[in-house]
Amino acid sequence: MRSSIATVCISGSLGDKLTAIADAGFDGYELFELDLVTSRMSPEEVVTRSADLGLSIDLYQPFRDFEGVAPGLLDRNLRRAEHKFELMNRLGIDTMLLCSNVGTATCPDDSAAVDQLGSLAALASRNGVRIAYEALAWGKFVSTYEHAWRLVEQVNHDALGICLDSFHILSRGSDLDAIATIPGEKIFFCQLADAPLMNLDVLSWSRHYRLFPGEGSWDLADFVARLVHAGYRGPLSLEVFNDVFRQGDPVVTARDARRSLVLLEDAARAARLPLAALQSSALDGLPAPDILAGLPRVDASRGFSFIEVQPGAGTAVDNVLVQLGFTHQGKHQRKNAQLWSQAGVHVIVNDDLTGPRPRLAALGFEVSNVQRASARAIALRSHLLPRDRAIDEDILDGILAPDGTEVYFSERDGETPSWLAEFGTGGSVPTTVPTLPPTGITHVDHVALVQPWQRADEAVLFYQSVLGLAVSDGLDLASEAGLVRSRSLVTADRGVRLALNVTPLQPETTEVYLNHIALHTDDLVATVSELRARGARLLPIPQNYYEDLDARLDLGAELVETLRSLEILFDRDDRGCFLHVYTMPIGQLFFEIVQRTQGYDGYGAANAPVRLASQRAEERRRPTD
Repeated sequence: MRSSIATVCISGSLGDKLTAIADAGFDGYELFELDLVTSRMSPEEVVTRSADLGLSIDLYQPFRDFEGVAPGLLDRNLRRAEHKFELMNRLGIDTMLLCSNVGTATCPDDSAAVDQLGSLAALASRNGVRIAYEALAWGKFVSTYEHAWRLVEQVNHDALGICLDSFHILSRGSDLDAIATIPGEKIFFCQLADAPLMNLDVLSWSRHYRLFPGEGSWDLADFVARLVHAGYRGPLSLEVFNDVFRQGDPVVTARDARRSLVLLEDAARAARLPLAALQSSALDGLPAPDILAGLPRVDASRGFSFIEVQPGAGTAVDNVLVQLGFTHQGKHQRKNAQLWSQAGVHVIVNDDLTGPRPRLAALGFEVSNVQRASARAIALRSHLLPRDRAIDEDILDGILAPDGTEVYFSERDGETPSWLAEFGTGGSVPTTVPTLPPTGITHVDHVALVQPWQRADEAVLFYQSVLGLAVSDGLDLASEAGLVRSRSLVTADRGVRLALNVTPLQPETTEVYLNHIALHTDDLVATVSELRARGARLLPIPQNYYEDLDARLDLGAELVETLRSLEILFDRDDRGCFLHVYTMPIGQLFFEIVQRTQGYDGYGAANAPVRLASQRAEERRRPTD
């Protein structure tokens, strides 16, 4: 289906907005009245600019406070409308959005609204335009789409139809079944927005906290599937009021918006199939489900293929890997990169990355088919990264995540990742620390990434859409500097777990909020005992924590003493237990070693404040230059 976006969604001048919308791949846009009023472009110049960019102007919006008014005000409203219709003719726009009256309505009787809407429809028809009537969730007398449709149905004029807006419908908890009773040709327009669940008045919720589809809590796939079932064939258009989006880079925001719409259309296509089975009698004569575009499938359930690290100055990363039981497997056949492995965990230390401090640079995900994964990423408005690759080397298509992390796709060659063949056995171990035996690490449990606050929603949508991950509800975690907001994304079998954390301060202004790699072991007590015997520097945990742990969970004196002596943190849910420790930070990175038992599915969130406070205390102890 055609894609559209309201200019109010993004920042900048009207010209900036149109350029960003076109670059993101939208087919058209809704022209927000204030964007035109404040623009130095004439209506004719807007038309020319839009045509040059390949954009249609799908809607003029909004027209407010029309129906349910006293006769004298009705005359003034009709005069106001005629001026807008003339302007629409100059712009070549055939549809105007009419919001239900929130301010000037004084006649609650539907008959008055029907008469006045009929007068407006007749005027619109004489001017060659039509009206899409939308029930605002806070409308004075008309606040539900069912009520708005009853009025449109009674007017019964070709120039008057309805606009269905997901926010106004879902924020009120309206029953969606009534959508099936509206003829498709009378649904003149569709506006889409997601939102987090909030205990807030609807107007404030709408004006400040809307999100793009997939970034909030609503099932917009079901909403769109129902529209298509009803026979709607207009554009899927985004109308998102969000304070962060309207302050951000319009190019980035528009790209994220387009990605959300591609993902939504794919999800709606899947949602339409079971819905068709339930409503087959209502679907006679409708086009096949492929009116909604689908995305190439991606399967990342086999987990992390590799972690790539920038080493920074010195050998701190190599030293930690040796202490953790990783073995040096060789140097890349052409590049200055070293491979370290333990069981199925592969860490690439890339000495070609010359930043001064260690950091997590890239994540490799093992997928069933690299070409399909890459095609999906491109369809979702990502661009493949340029890569220095010899003819005999693995494809490893990569894209850039919103936080700057590089994301790569790889396949297996039999039982091993195909890229492993690029690392030979030659080359000396790049450290003076001797090779040590493994410590029982089996696989990457999860990776936690710190996100800039203004890119957090984009990051969630990026990983969700590109890798096909499911998103959990968010958590707010207390820290000494404020709340850390966390979202978890996982594959169905938990082969991939990502934790995206939004911190109260920008990552570059503090050492505490760092990316980290969590490694799994089947026996954390044994692993930690070995690490301590090797002199590994693990994060100290306050003794008060263990007194509280004993009081909260009644684990028994022996277990609490074992945890205390090894400074292991502990958590428990209704399915199992979680034990974990942390290494000391190295640059912008640290490692976590974890053990999950009996189906525990979290990340030890109850212990996050302890970890953050301990890291902050260690940061303060470090000498300054």
